[in-house]
Amino acid sequence: MRTPKKDMGRNVFTARMMAANVVTTLALCSGMTAIRFAIEGRFQLAVVFVIAAAVLDAMDGAVARLLKSTSRFGAELDSLSDVVAFGMAPAFLLYAWGLGDMGRFGWIVALAYGVSVALRLARYNAAIEDEDDPHRPLGYFTGVPAPAGAMLVLLPMLLDFAFESNLFQRSIVLVGYVGLIATLVVSRLPTFSLKQFRVRRDAMVPTLLLIALFAASVTVYRWAALSIVVILYLGSIPLALSIYRRKKHESVKSKASE
Repeated sequence: MRTPKKDMGRNVFTARMMAANVVTTLALCSGMTAIRFAIEGRFQLAVVFVIAAAVLDAMDGAVARLLKSTSRFGAELDSLSDVVAFGMAPAFLLYAWGLGDMGRFGWIVALAYGVSVALRLARYNAAIEDEDDPHRPLGYFTGVPAPAGAMLVLLPMLLDFAFESNLFQRSIVLVGYVGLIATLVVSRLPTFSLKQFRVRRDAMVPTLLLIALFAASVTVYRWAALSIVVILYLGSIPLALSIYRRKKHESVKSKASE
């Protein structure tokens, strides 16, 4: 018996509906490829693929909103991709690069970071369904987002690549730093969201010029430029907390006066 057209429509995905999921799948593949290069000891290339996954992760949400193709399936796929690309891949990469020399203790530290990313994503998904995120109304994330956490936790590697040293590779400092980032990822601290930033019309050209200069610096001073950006983001966390507290106080004061 021939299937009715309306039923066929329900079982067919258009290119518009698939676009964001394709980008998310590419991010997942980038994260898994980073693990492969870490196994082979090609650490710089592995970090490049983690960065590529972060770029693709930023794109998939924008593509889904632009094409109005958001879905529950896409959200679940995005979370699974993030666990692999920004949890498992950086954890395995750090273990292969430096934490492995510390034996079982190093593995525990790497494991702690990977689990913290999974816990953060689970909490984020639960907060979306329950609408129970105290920071979202003011435009902040709760804790460090998974892509940003991956870049933060890889900062020791970026610095070593930039200065051609092994300063952090087998240092106890690496253990403490990875533990700190794992704590920030799973914490309830408010952190900046790109959705907060607006560029005035008269500042558009200078902003584009700065972006172009940054892109040029990455091509020349690749690891040093990336390290500076990651350090600036790390420094923005206490600033975000300070601004959030001020906004929260003003919001409470405004509601009390109504």
